[in-house]
Amino acid sequence: MKHEEQMVVDAVITWVNGNDSSHKAKMNLYISDKKELNSKKTKMRYGQVNEIEFVVKSIVKNAKFVRNIFIVTDNQTPLFLKDEKQAKKDFPNVFIVDHKTIFEGYNQYLPTFNSLSIESLLYKIPGLSEHFIYFNDDFLLLKETKISDFFVSQKPVLRGFWTSFHEDIWYKKAHAFLNKLMKKKAADNVYKHNRGQQKIAKLLGFKKYIKLDHTVAPMRKSTFAQFHSKQPELLEINIKHRFRHPDQYTNQSLACHIEIKNNHFVLKKDYQLVYFQNYSYPLFWIKYKLNKGLRDKNKLFLCIQSLNQCPQEKLNYIKQWLEKRYN
Repeated sequence: MKHEEQMVVDAVITWVNGNDSSHKAKMNLYISDKKELNSKKTKMRYGQVNEIEFVVKSIVKNAKFVRNIFIVTDNQTPLFLKDEKQAKKDFPNVFIVDHKTIFEGYNQYLPTFNSLSIESLLYKIPGLSEHFIYFNDDFLLLKETKISDFFVSQKPVLRGFWTSFHEDIWYKKAHAFLNKLMKKKAADNVYKHNRGQQKIAKLLGFKKYIKLDHTVAPMRKSTFAQFHSKQPELLEINIKHRFRHPDQYTNQSLACHIEIKNNHFVLKKDYQLVYFQNYSYPLFWIKYKLNKGLRDKNKLFLCIQSLNQCPQEKLNYIKQWLEKRYN
């Protein structure tokens, strides 16, 4: 417990307002298929309904040990922080970090619209603590947490399960064979989350990998700094693509497997996660799932992915639910 009491821990959130006209105009200069700019896929990835406010408030309320909260973004400010004077009063430990700051020395790759590229350089945030917790802008803390939920004896708590690479799983191999037989094109030119995890695990020499989910990630700054100082070419590959690319790897998986190699980790085979992505279910199901997660003492994290795709009635309920708990 002494280790935890003495630790300094920061939180980092990556955020983009894809509804912003200037952001769309910037993206339009680089996106090859202009139709993609207003596609559902693009709106799911870059759209937002100001849920970032509740992400921050959930950290302030449920992770009181966090020293600073850094929001990494591209020349944008969340609505709830627009009033600078009020923001300093209400959120004195919340700071905006621009992409230009962390991409110093790699400015040729800006602007970027690629979370994988941005995540690769989070360790360069000025003043960032050695131990930090990474949040996407749709991750919230459901209930009060302590440092040991993320770090035990300064070791990151990895949430996931050992599993085989896809080419070693018989039904994955069968599926690939059938696709080949039917002359279906493999989606090798598209980045996939699981594939990005497996790619870096293989590069690090693993025969299996820890399958991570879409949840918070405790990390160490030195893990990235040391790896990239020895393998700068891999960093370059991961940050040069303005949009997601199959050559890229997942940074959470990089950190995870380096910690395993160094025997500096605690493995927890439980994501402790309540996850939303599909909002086509009826409202009563959404109410049930949210409140069940709140009652379950084991559930610590809530992911409300692509909330901007939620129908208005259900969105109103979810936002009211969030306001009740975090305002």
